[in-house]
Amino acid sequence: MKFGCHISIKDGYLGAARHALSINASAFQYFPKNPRSLSIKQYNVDDVESCKRFCFEHQLISISHTPYPTNLTPVKKKKEQIIESLLNDLVITDACGSVGAVVHFGNQISETNPLASYQLMIEMLNSVLKRWNGQCKILLENNAGKPGSIGTTLEELVQVRNLCNDPEKIGFCFDTCHAFASGLWNGENWQELQTKGTELGYWEHLEVIHLNNCKYPTGSGIDRHAPIFHDGFIKEEQFSVLMSAPELKHLPFILETPHTDSNSHEEDIKQLMTRWGSS
Repeated sequence: MKFGCHISIKDGYLGAARHALSINASAFQYFPKNPRSLSIKQYNVDDVESCKRFCFEHQLISISHTPYPTNLTPVKKKKEQIIESLLNDLVITDACGSVGAVVHFGNQISETNPLASYQLMIEMLNSVLKRWNGQCKILLENNAGKPGSIGTTLEELVQVRNLCNDPEKIGFCFDTCHAFASGLWNGENWQELQTKGTELGYWEHLEVIHLNNCKYPTGSGIDRHAPIFHDGFIKEEQFSVLMSAPELKHLPFILETPHTDSNSHEEDIKQLMTRWGSS
């Protein structure tokens, strides 16, 4: 099993990779630039190339996460800025040798036209990907809304990918907290979800798992991450079922859980390896 966590790039991309290795992670996630900005980043070429070499030498898997303002269903005046920002994220992600850049699924933009959001998402993805010829992918992440909200089903994720002009440049990110909060995975229906994902062709394009517990019950629609082993509603035995799924065993599991000095991600990764490292 490959376990890791989200790591700051305050010491550069190579610094993030070195930190991941120092805490015995086999994977890590990072923001390619300021997480609260869509500004274009002029990155250090030596830093990204060193990061790529280091990850290759140490068999580290890396994933980037686009900044919070990135939105695939933006207002008109923000469209071009988001497209340019996403392309910048992809360039940095690719230069670091990362698998892909996680992007949140879009939001509902019309009360009268339920297809409007999907149409805009496809337009945005097409606009970005027609200009992108690198190796890394855009990784669409499932949403955490209440059951029936946009972006909470495998069908939506797969259909948006299928309807894009360059589906081979798109993969998926499965967030356990989001899935639990939306009721997609309620902790007891993994076999059903497993079958549905196989029928839809979802698993073959899944690249990363965001491994998070949920502070609220399944179906709450509330996106609040909790530590894996305490303070969450997803039980350890429910995580065990997910960990043993053959569709997921080869993928990196990335923690986005809250932590303190007394409950560090290093300790979390150690516990994960002890509990499921040989699964």
